[in-house]
Amino acid sequence: MPIEQAVRAQRTLRLASATAMSLALSFGLGLPIPFLSPVLTLFLAMSHRPLSLKNGLVLALVAMLTTGSGLLLIPVLRYYPLSGVLSIGLGLFAAFRYGLRGGNNLIVIFLVMGMTMITAAGTADFGSAVMVIGALVKGIILAVLALSLNHWLFPEPLDVPSASVAPGRSAAEISTVALRATLIVMPTFILSLVDPSQYLPIILKAVSLGQQSATTSRDAGRELLSSTLIGGLLAIVFWCALSLFVHLWMFYLWMLLSGLLLGRRFYGLSRTTLSPGVWLNTFITLIILLGQSVQDSALGKDVYTAFAVRMGLFILVTLYACLMMHVLGERHRPLQQSFP
Repeated sequence: MPIEQAVRAQRTLRLASATAMSLALSFGLGLPIPFLSPVLTLFLAMSHRPLSLKNGLVLALVAMLTTGSGLLLIPVLRYYPLSGVLSIGLGLFAAFRYGLRGGNNLIVIFLVMGMTMITAAGTADFGSAVMVIGALVKGIILAVLALSLNHWLFPEPLDVPSASVAPGRSAAEISTVALRATLIVMPTFILSLVDPSQYLPIILKAVSLGQQSATTSRDAGRELLSSTLIGGLLAIVFWCALSLFVHLWMFYLWMLLSGLLLGRRFYGLSRTTLSPGVWLNTFITLIILLGQSVQDSALGKDVYTAFAVRMGLFILVTLYACLMMHVLGERHRPLQQSFP
């Protein structure tokens, strides 16, 4: 047990430090959509193994190709809207089904982002879609560099046993869960077509909810809503703390503290009744809300009104996801909670 606790402590430090580092560097370097890199850092950190620069570049290339597939759907969506929406719905279903059958989770995320964020941005302006792909590739490279440095600072022991494999689902259950995840993402995607630049963070939140809906337990509705509300509350506290002294270093330090608090719960170092997935999605929600608020402030927008509208949309999307979980829930699936 002491060895296991030490491993979890190392992972908590690595997760918090790498996420805070990628966030600060993204904003410091002025990357487009700067909150993408820390979100991608969270996803990449789940493997617990460092990526070499070569593998990082390969991953960036894979991300560019998978998300770039969304560019092919832009003309269809623009000139044949109904056929385009149906094609994207089928593509999302296939992507989620691939992931549930044991496919690479990162590939699923890239495919879903390509079919939603890229196509939505491209319906307004093709250049915006290319910009989003560029932001994603730059975010991945930055995330890989941040994680590599933090793997050196907080190395993973070589003799750590692999995590237990979750029990498999039947073909019917896989199709049901994939359909549910697709139905969670699709309404937000359709809404984003009205004004893609304003709704891209909402799409990212819906994608996160779709992923979470595929792994949560029998208390799925409560967990989906909990991650959204806790993330929103932490974002408010974070913003108030950051307002005391506005500086990039303080942005980094406050994010580091948030990562340590959430990471302890994610890895089971602090007692909690919620599953690890709740704390991961709480962290994602916090990053999205904060990142967009910082951008709103830099552009001279009313931060508080924009935050209230965005948080309201997050809650509505989450309530809709809860409804889908109730309608298409796995009622007899046993509750399991394991820490990464």
